[in-house]
Amino acid sequence: MDFAWSPADEAFRRGLRAWLAANVPARPERVPHDDVSLAEEVAFLRDWQRRLWEAGYVGLTWPRAYGGQGAPPTHQAILNEELARARAPQLIGRVGINNAGPTLIAHGSEWQKQRFLPAILSGEELWCQLFSEPGAGSDLAAVRTRAERDGHGLRIFGQKVWTSWAQFSRWGILLARTDPRATRHRGLGFLLLDMQQPGVTVRPLRQLTGSTEFSEVFLDGAYVPLEHVVGDLAGGWDIAMSTLAHERGTGFAFKEQVLQRIALEEALDLARARGRAADPLVRQALAARWIEVEILRLFNCRTLTRLERGGEPGAESSLVKLFWAELTAGLHELALALEGPYGQLVAGSPRAIAEGRWQQAFLWSRVGAIAGGTSEVQRNVIAQRLLGLPR
Repeated sequence: MDFAWSPADEAFRRGLRAWLAANVPARPERVPHDDVSLAEEVAFLRDWQRRLWEAGYVGLTWPRAYGGQGAPPTHQAILNEELARARAPQLIGRVGINNAGPTLIAHGSEWQKQRFLPAILSGEELWCQLFSEPGAGSDLAAVRTRAERDGHGLRIFGQKVWTSWAQFSRWGILLARTDPRATRHRGLGFLLLDMQQPGVTVRPLRQLTGSTEFSEVFLDGAYVPLEHVVGDLAGGWDIAMSTLAHERGTGFAFKEQVLQRIALEEALDLARARGRAADPLVRQALAARWIEVEILRLFNCRTLTRLERGGEPGAESSLVKLFWAELTAGLHELALALEGPYGQLVAGSPRAIAEGRWQQAFLWSRVGAIAGGTSEVQRNVIAQRLLGLPR
């Protein structure tokens, strides 16, 4: 494995850094605490994605025919690293960019690619992912949402949950049962759902953070034309696994390795400010987190090598997802321990350290063990598909 960046990669990094230095908004990304601030944040992030797209920095590895740049995977990795290093806002269309887009490029029809991909990159159309259900989260093959044939299309009936940005999305990638007589992993369709039609009801869920970016989605006869079916009508399971592999292994990890290192440096500053930096137990805990961040970087190097060789992310992405989830939880638990009694104060409290940033980040870190498949699911994937252990 070659850990060095090529001259072309370094030139791309220099140009990107210069552009970010001149264009990253002065306002840091905010953590929304209510519905109004969430809507404002979405509008702000949508404008930011459009500016990145106009500069040629969204969809770097996508084919030029669909609005991308046809760049190598190393450029996408560098982009994610530099966005994090510059503390640039996140991309609001990341479900489309990281999940829906790569899935359509790999499995979609030519019409689907031409119709949907360009609007994903510009942020004109936002996407959500309609996989999990109240009784089918960790066990995704147990989905009960059904797709019933109706002329030249399908009528959808069921309920989805934990759907990020559903209330702002124009489209959703949907996993639904198209053949109730088939076995669990067969008879599932991967569908593209119009989120702004009759028969789709979105109910936001308020979390401990105060935000409502997750929602329940109720489907009561929503219509999906057959041209919005990706692949075979009963072959959605394998396509969904491709989507999840991108979500777990390529969509966030290069950004997170930088963000976690920054957070680690801030945790060290916190230890100094609290007079704990000389405590051998604190030093040992900080050193352990530093080693874990370096391991995450090496995981990412392996993923990048696989993509550079023309491969797709596979079961190894579960290793990345599991390791990152435990790393981020452990780092934020350490930060709250360093704050001592102040760690019990909620974000926004006048006496909270750093305005409660660590408390808010701690609550968010719990999401890592669930989103994209729970840590228990990742362990099962690793055991069965990587180690060859029996079910």
